[in-house]
Amino acid sequence: MELIGYVLTGLIFVASIAYLYVRSRHNFWRDRGLAYPRQQPHWFYGHMNGALDTRHECYINQDLYNDFKSRGEIIGGKSFFIIPSLVAVDPELIKTILVKDFNVFQDRGVYNDAKADPLSAHLFALEGQPWRVLRQKLTPTFTSGRMKQMFGTIEEVAEQFRKYMEENCHREEIEMKDVLARFTTDVIGTCAFGIECNTLKNPGSDFRKYGNKALEQDILLVVKFMFAITFKKAAKAMGIRITDHGVEKFFLQIVQETVQYREMNNVQRNDFMNLLLQIKNKGSLSEQDAEHMAKGEVGMTLNELAAQVFIFFLAGFETSSTTMNFCLYELATNPDIQDRLREEINRAIEDNDNKVTYDLVMNMQYLDQAINETLRKYPPVESLTRVPLRDYTIPGTKHVIPKDTLVQIPVYALHRDADHYPDPDQFNPDRFLPEEVQRRHPYVYLPFGEGPRICIGLRFGVMQAKIGLIMLLRNFRFAPTARTPKSIVFDPKSPVLAPSTGNYLKVDKI
Repeated sequence: MELIGYVLTGLIFVASIAYLYVRSRHNFWRDRGLAYPRQQPHWFYGHMNGALDTRHECYINQDLYNDFKSRGEIIGGKSFFIIPSLVAVDPELIKTILVKDFNVFQDRGVYNDAKADPLSAHLFALEGQPWRVLRQKLTPTFTSGRMKQMFGTIEEVAEQFRKYMEENCHREEIEMKDVLARFTTDVIGTCAFGIECNTLKNPGSDFRKYGNKALEQDILLVVKFMFAITFKKAAKAMGIRITDHGVEKFFLQIVQETVQYREMNNVQRNDFMNLLLQIKNKGSLSEQDAEHMAKGEVGMTLNELAAQVFIFFLAGFETSSTTMNFCLYELATNPDIQDRLREEINRAIEDNDNKVTYDLVMNMQYLDQAINETLRKYPPVESLTRVPLRDYTIPGTKHVIPKDTLVQIPVYALHRDADHYPDPDQFNPDRFLPEEVQRRHPYVYLPFGEGPRICIGLRFGVMQAKIGLIMLLRNFRFAPTARTPKSIVFDPKSPVLAPSTGNYLKVDKI
């Protein structure tokens, strides 16, 4: 009995310490006099109640943003589960964080460990000097000149897509969400790996399977993420992994086999893999090659190369496919806009001797506006994150953001703010006429982020989406069916903004 008493006393002591710790986390901002949500935080979810279950994080952050803004606050505190974090509201403060004081806010606060979890050490997650060095090496792979080289490869996949659509458009309806994801998987598989994935013909391909697996989220992953960003050194010492073992094994093996084959057979292709191999072996794509080689710099290890290919693949297939999917949904439900866009596409191609070229695709104004408006309503990443390298005093206030605090910039909420975009739920590409853009604060439109950490692959992603949409609209007409949702609800389990249901559309050959 005495032993049981000691055990119970020990359990009560541990529970009391845990309770006091969690309470201190939830009271963190209130104790510091910073604006805080009116509702009481859940003991575990904090102010993220419903996340990963019933509500996408974008809705939660939108509610917090609207609450803080209605009180005239430029920033507010919240509990991200049990982690004290911040939601930035004011566009000028957002500009300061992303650009003016980038030297303080250069890191995203995303956990990575090159040793225990090699695929996590990619450009999106890296911090500090390793990020700067890698960004400098990779930037030349995304110039307009490089994109032109890949243009023909994407067109070939788009032609296969056209044939697939022609073979299937006789159906009563087509679920476009899945079809578009298969198209972009084929594009990025070809451009990143030089491999024909053929997911249009084979929906069960390993690329599709493991691409989806890599984007799955659950409570265990969130707990590991919270522990890793709160106790970074301990997490690395313990070898915490955030990448699924099967996903890691598949992508590392594919990269190793592709690299070995290309280097043994001196294969040259106009794709990312070819550019990354040059960086791996020479240190750079720029004219500084000789300087790098003279210093004996290693361009990139095989694992580093694999991590970059992995993030190119994930970002390339998912964000572009969801953007195209949302755009087609809006065009199907707004037939006047669809007709206007189709007329511009046909006229531009006719005026260009019936040739579809890179310059033509990237300079269609109304297509630009339609994609920009799609990205406004449905930004792939609902919020940006930054963490300060040191304690930071918020300009114009006495409030201090402690070092390593997660600061969220709620992109979805900014894009749906009626003060910036009147009638925000309406799909209106004319919001992006040059004169309309000039009237708005530039930091209320952030689908790719901004500043030195702006999405490095935005040009590729937009090009891919434009080529796909041009092919579809030139050849097919889209209309809603009985199963087309009246409004989009986002999947709470998806890390990017994705619909919770399929996008069923009637497709007619033109």
